[in-house]
Formats: sequence, structure tokens, C-alpha cells
Amino acid sequence: MLKRTDYLTRTYGKPEGWKLAAYERDLGGYQVARRVLTTMTREQTVDEAKKANLRGRGGAGFPMGVKWSFMPKTVGAKPHYLVVNADEGEPGTHKDRTLMERNPHACVEGCIIACYGIGAHVAYIYVRDELHLSKARLEGAIQEARAQGYLGKTPFGKDFAVEVYVHSGAGAYICGEETAMLNSIEGRRGEPRMKPPFPAVAGVFGCPTTVNNLESIAAAPTAFGMGCEAFSKLSSLHHLNDGGVRLYGVNGHVKKPCVVELAVGPTLNELIFEIAGGVQGDRKVLCAIPGGSSTPVLRPEETVSAPDPKSPLHPYDGKSVFDVPLGVDTMRGVGTMLGTCCVTVIAEGTDPVACLHNLMHFYRHESCGQCTPCREGSAWLERVVGKIIEGHGSMADVDSLHDVANGIMGNTICAFGEGTAMPALALIQKFRKELEAYVRGERSLATSKLTVEPWR
Repeated sequence: MLKRTDYLTRTYGKPEGWKLAAYERDLGGYQVARRVLTTMTREQTVDEAKKANLRGRGGAGFPMGVKWSFMPKTVGAKPHYLVVNADEGEPGTHKDRTLMERNPHACVEGCIIACYGIGAHVAYIYVRDELHLSKARLEGAIQEARAQGYLGKTPFGKDFAVEVYVHSGAGAYICGEETAMLNSIEGRRGEPRMKPPFPAVAGVFGCPTTVNNLESIAAAPTAFGMGCEAFSKLSSLHHLNDGGVRLYGVNGHVKKPCVVELAVGPTLNELIFEIAGGVQGDRKVLCAIPGGSSTPVLRPEETVSAPDPKSPLHPYDGKSVFDVPLGVDTMRGVGTMLGTCCVTVIAEGTDPVACLHNLMHFYRHESCGQCTPCREGSAWLERVVGKIIEGHGSMADVDSLHDVANGIMGNTICAFGEGTAMPALALIQKFRKELEAYVRGERSLATSKLTVEPWR
């Protein structure tokens, strides 16, 4: 039986749990930031953060402490900035908003610790504009913290000014990419930048910048409070440098969709059946998307092939991929990504071709259009799948889906293109029979009870 933790979620569901009083009562609010600022140097703060093995909670899984260490050791003529990614535009992802709504002070305290470590005096929390309650709760937490002297010119009496601001995004998915987000904060069009230079060299306003996911920042007070090495060891994947606790979301065809806090390392089966109560109607699982719609799907009948004893997946050799602990490196090992760690469960009886069309419609709509392979490729994928699903496709069209998706991979400025191509390739590969059934006329809109936009 999985054991739930409540380091981040202890205030969830409590009366006015988002207020400073609840944060100080239940989580010892701001005492960790006070200790860091008054007893540690910047270098010690970054070194300690590395020990947490806190892999980024927003997508690529890059270690937070290592990212902090990329910032210049001394602050020159250009100020340093912290940018917190709370855009959360990935379909199927719904964890960060719970932190902003139910534990916003952890986000603010985490900003103080991170700012001190990287030498920044200003943090911007970039929030998707539709998340009105999230923005209001964050603004309220910032005001309460400022009133208590936790923010301002001398937080906790330390001559190190820290200010935190909430910046609203306009709802563009592309702004979840870190450099597109920086452009958006500057008032520019939300388009990714060429790298190098990387944000740690030239980020927002051309200044050194660290960009972290909101959950990563919110976990910092917990990690520093218990000691970052002890925090890392909470995880069953500590030996893979994937430490601590994190929020796991479960949605889709489950009986109890939820966000739950667990030590890093539960399996898909544990999340689906122990945490989310199983599949609606007690159906079997057709497939699951492990970490937001840009991550390739997994099917429960897939098994691990890791005969090499040195492989991190060797203990699970021959087992279902649904019995592999959810971690950054373990998911890469089975051909997908952990991403945002919000699992979408798709039950048997669902049409995977309709799922593919739905996803390609989203990615075509949200492509910023800067890179030709992504702009044209995402539109082509949507049109061809629409053509097939309406009964006008051919086997050559099914083959062309592979070619178009492969043509996007590795040929765009940012990872958005690959985030379009990877789920497409996985669905095409793992559900080719269903695509071919449409071509042969064995499946149709009538039998699938679907409605789609015309492909022409």
C-alpha cells in the first residue's frame, strides 16, 4: 500500500489553508527561508540544493540545484532574475494550480530561497491568465508575506532585498517553453529563442535568469527544512538521483481523479488502482499518457527489456511498463517521459484514432508558427488523421503520418515540435491496426460515435 505524504499538501482542504496563519501553524512558515538567509551563504545554498536531487517538476526533469549553479557566481552590471513557470498549459496537467490555490505561501517562500541562492532580487511567477483563483491566492500570499517583512528590502533583517510579482500569460501553450515565457514577460510575441545563449547567461531583459517549475520552487522549503539529502532519500529512486516527494495527478477514465503527494517512485498501476480507485465501469486500461499530452503513451501489455544488470531498469526486466516506478530516467528507459507527472488514463472502448486527432488538433492550434517543420507538420498531421477518420484515407496516408512526424523531430528551435511528434509517433505505432481499420472501412465515425472538424 502506498503511503501518502503531506509535506506540500498539509494545508489542502483546511479552512483558509492558503492563509499565512495556516502556513505558519501547519508548515512552520518562512522559518526555513529565515534560516537560509541568515545562516548560509549563496554558495552553501546552491550546494545544499544539489543534494536534494530535486528533478524539475515541469517537463525535462533537469536537477534544480544544478540549474541554480549555472548562474554567475557574482552579480555584475546586469541583475539576476528568477522566473517561475506556472503556466501549466499542458493538456492533462493540473497539479501546480493546486499549490497556488491551497498552499501559495510555499511558492513564495521557495522564491525567497531560490532568489538568495542565485543572487536575484526579483522573482516573476508566470501564471496562465485563465487561472484566476491561482493568481488571487498568490497575490494574497505575497501581500501577507510583505506585511510581515518576509519580502522587501530586508527580509528577516537580512540586507538582501527580495520582491515577488505575479505575471499573467495570455493562454498560449508555447509560453510554457522557458524562452518563449521570457519573451512574453518582456511584452514580446511568445516565441522560443535560439540557444545559446541560455537563460543563465541572457534571460529576461537580457539578464542572467533561472527558470524553474512552480512545484520545484514550492518544494524547496521542505527540502531545506529537513535537509536536502534527507529529502532526497524519501524517494525510492534516490539511487538514480531522483529524490524527494512530488505531486502526482491522475485524470481521464478513472473513478477518482485527483492530485496526490507521494514519495517519488510509485507505478502506474499503483496510481490508477490504489490512488484513483480503478477505471470507470471496471474496464481494462487501453493505454496511459504518463506526464501530460506531449509524452508518448504506454500500453499495459508492453514489457521491459533490460537484460543488462547495470541497467537501472534491470530489476523490472520482463515486467509490465505499468509496474515500473515513475521517475525521470525510468520513463525514458521505457520509451516515454515523466513530463509533468500527471497521468491520463484511457480505458478500453475508447477510440485511439480519435485521441490522436484530438491531440493533433490542439498542437496545430497552439504552434507558434516560427519553425516551418512544426507549423506545417502539425497542420499536416491533423489534416491526414482527419482524412482517415472520415473514411477518405489510404494506407499511404497512414505511412505519411510516420514521415511527417519524423520530419518534425529534432528540426525545431524548441521542444514543442518534438512534443507534437512524439505522442503522434507512439499512437501511430501502437494503434496502427485501428488506423488501418478506418482505411479499410471496418471502423467509421458512426461506429465510433465521433464528430470531428472537416479535414478539407
